[in-house]
Amino acid sequence: QVQLVESGGGLVQAGGSLRLSCAASGGTFNRYTMGWFRQAPGKEREFVASISWRGGSTYYADSVKGRFTISRDNAKNTVYLQMNSLKPEDTAVYYCAAQWLVTSTLQSDYKYFGQGTQVTVSS
Repeated sequence: QVQLVESGGGLVQAGGSLRLSCAASGGTFNRYTMGWFRQAPGKEREFVASISWRGGSTYYADSVKGRFTISRDNAKNTVYLQMNSLKPEDTAVYYCAAQWLVTSTLQSDYKYFGQGTQVTVSS
C-alpha cells in the first residue's frame, strides 16, 4: 500500500509560481510512475503531468506545456510539480498519483492517489 501526501499549494497571483511536492511511503518508489492530476470546481479530474519510474520520460497536458515541470527525487521518495506563469484557470485541487511501472496519462491506470492540495490563482 502506497501513501501519498501532497504539499505546497496555496494562493498566488496570476503570473506567479508554486512548487508542489508529493511524499510517498509504503512502496518501492523508484518503480512507480508518478502523476499529477487536478480537479477544478464543477469539473472532472484531469491529467496534468506524469513522469516515468526512471525519470527519463515526462508527459504534459497541452494546457500546461511550457509552464509546468514534473520531476522526481527517488532518493527522497518525492515527486515535484513546478508551476510557473500560473493562470486563474489553473485553480484546482491538485492530486498526486502513483502506478506500478506503467507510464500513463489516464487516471484510471493509477492505483494510488493522495488527498490533494488546493491551488488558487487570483486574477
